[in-house]
Amino acid sequence: MEDNKKALYDAMVSCKVPSIQGAVENARKAGLAATAIIDTMSEAMTQVGILFERGKLFLPHVLSAAAGMKNAMGVLGPELIESGGMSAKMASVVMGTVEGDVHDIGKSICSTMLQCAGFDVHDLGRDVPKAEFVRKVKEGCTMCGMSALMTTTMTVQKEVIEMLKAEGLRDKVVVMVGGAPVTQAYADKIGADIFGETASETTGKAKMAA
Repeated sequence: MEDNKKALYDAMVSCKVPSIQGAVENARKAGLAATAIIDTMSEAMTQVGILFERGKLFLPHVLSAAAGMKNAMGVLGPELIESGGMSAKMASVVMGTVEGDVHDIGKSICSTMLQCAGFDVHDLGRDVPKAEFVRKVKEGCTMCGMSALMTTTMTVQKEVIEMLKAEGLRDKVVVMVGGAPVTQAYADKIGADIFGETASETTGKAKMAA
């Protein structure tokens, strides 16, 4: 089993979709649980993000790894639901990197992991206008995830929360914040409900709050 996990991890870091698909199939044949497969892929996806930030990998590599993980999620989804590792549409989540910020690797990883956990994710991408987050909450999203990778844009998270308050929507939505400069202390200060240092931590907290 450990050999299968290592092969899966290495395939993800190689960022080659056919290799990832083969590793997933081999892991399933070996009897590795769907939850263990997704956990291993999530760990590897985090490493891919780190290598990207260090300049060891480039955006096409990251997108290939993410595509491999999404393909695996499609295959493993029914098994995850059956095992209780994934529930059917826990909540509707709007995700995005805030206005003025174009960094979205961490946010994209988090979106993928939330989808793996059964959330209905509406990923708006990067440089998302504040009003778009509010609009999606008005349309029915019960969770709002905002990423900020620069100290100059992290204040936008607070501004969106204030806009939600002004619209009378704050009590109807769980606000999640994250990003390199964001801390638990800052999340508490601006009134966010969830802070996640990693995608897996954010997903775990979201599942508890759903």
